[in-house]
Amino acid sequence: MPWRASLRDLRVQVIQESRRFTLRSGNVLSSQWNKVRRFVRSKSSSTQTTSNSHQQGIISGDQSKGSQPISPPQLYKIIMVGSGGVGKSALTLQFMYDEFVADYEPTKADSYRKKVILDGEEIQVDILDTAGQEDYAAIRDNYFRSGEGFLCVYSITEEVGGLENCEELRDQIIRVKDNDDRIPLILIGNKSDLEDRRKVSRSVGENRAKNWGVPLIETSAKTRENVDKAFFDLLRIIREDKRRKCGKSQHKSDGRSFVPRLSVGKNTAGVSSSGHNDMDKDSTSPARPMTRKGWLSCCCCRCC
Repeated sequence: MPWRASLRDLRVQVIQESRRFTLRSGNVLSSQWNKVRRFVRSKSSSTQTTSNSHQQGIISGDQSKGSQPISPPQLYKIIMVGSGGVGKSALTLQFMYDEFVADYEPTKADSYRKKVILDGEEIQVDILDTAGQEDYAAIRDNYFRSGEGFLCVYSITEEVGGLENCEELRDQIIRVKDNDDRIPLILIGNKSDLEDRRKVSRSVGENRAKNWGVPLIETSAKTRENVDKAFFDLLRIIREDKRRKCGKSQHKSDGRSFVPRLSVGKNTAGVSSSGHNDMDKDSTSPARPMTRKGWLSCCCCRCC
């Protein structure tokens, strides 16, 4: 029938037009997608170029400032000493993490490290919390030998035996440190928040600290009273002790490096150890040699 042929032709035309539309749509989408890809590629390359130029600018700026590497913060080593249960670990944790630990657990040896700002300078603090029990007394020498400063802690709620133990610990530290009684040390009376249970008066602690020639600070690990003061005061004492030892070693090295010399010749034949020309007095007298006594006097006054 003719209408069937017409329907078949119409279907063919529809299929052909749909295919053409699909192809056109695909071509349009493909071209659009290629544009997007080219745009993204150009942006990424420009960003990478900018990043490289920025990094090169930083590197060149650093090189213009100087090629010296940044020195790490200076390390200060603090040792916590005292009897068991006086609050050494509580003080350490309060200083390190601003938290109070009420439960008591005997410490074997815990080490902590923290960066702080001391008078505008960034330093690194290494704190060693030692055991207060007598079972670990044999290994204390190794700890004390590596320490630069000590917080000797006792509890104001215990009998004077805590102070006596601090006396023994101080004597042991001095022995390990080659009998140097100028060790950086602060006497700490902890648990000042328990004033109603005080058994060691402040005057007793002050007298003991005065006999040792060290400061006394009463602290509370629970309320954080004077915790930062104790540690930062000890850090300043350690800093001064380092400077004193550095100046002392420098003075010794300067004394060893100085060697007096006596020049012998026509122009300096009559110069004595005092620097005066003896040839002015008597041109015929020979040059006087420098005696051992003259060497010592020259080393002391350095007049030559």
